[in-house]
Amino acid sequence: MLIKNKKMFGLGMVFALSFLTVLLAIFTPLFGGKNGLQFADNSFNKLSKGSSYFIPKVAKNNEKFMGRRFAVSIRVDKPEDKAGETEKRARNIEKVFTTAGARVEITGSAVKIEGDLGKVLASALQDSDAMYKNNGEAIKARYQTDDEKKMFRQWHNALSKVTKELQKQKMIEESKLVSDVIKKAVEPAYNFYQIEGEKVVDHAGMLSGLLVFYVAYTMWWGYAIFYLFDGIGLSMKKAKVKKEA
Repeated sequence: MLIKNKKMFGLGMVFALSFLTVLLAIFTPLFGGKNGLQFADNSFNKLSKGSSYFIPKVAKNNEKFMGRRFAVSIRVDKPEDKAGETEKRARNIEKVFTTAGARVEITGSAVKIEGDLGKVLASALQDSDAMYKNNGEAIKARYQTDDEKKMFRQWHNALSKVTKELQKQKMIEESKLVSDVIKKAVEPAYNFYQIEGEKVVDHAGMLSGLLVFYVAYTMWWGYAIFYLFDGIGLSMKKAKVKKEA
């Protein structure tokens, strides 16, 4: 008979069946209409957002760049663009930068931008703060648009290219600040838009519980396999050390 140790095999079956039962429950919408994975993902996103608000600090660093002039020319076309998309992107970039007080010239897919770097970045930070706080209506009203995410995304489209141009001009300090604005303000604001941020300290119990459950659940399946294999006579034992004659 295949089963060598009924007790260990039975224990393995209990572990395996209970593991699968819990797995089924995880994929069932038992958590406020969400399944376990969606609930956990949503919870971690909220906690991540609550720990990603660096806009005031970046705004403080930007103060010394007020009045510092810059001039760059960037290309805004993408290989996958369909007819008219490059022009629309260029016009949207023009809108966010002219609203920030910069001067913009569009020639085909090339966009030339000149202005006060501090004021431009202050405008990007203002929009980032609105998006981070889920105030998309402020973006809609400021740029007269019905798609706040698409309009706000132009900051990332343009500033990522502005950073490279500033590096070419050996404006390292300015380039670093623009990069900080992208990474610490624009990207978190866009990625966490419409998610309510929460502090880790307010949900320490839930966070600890999820982490403990993850570790225990992983071990749970490991023990199921271990007992099942032991039950059919397959086990791992330390090899005996051969003594030399």
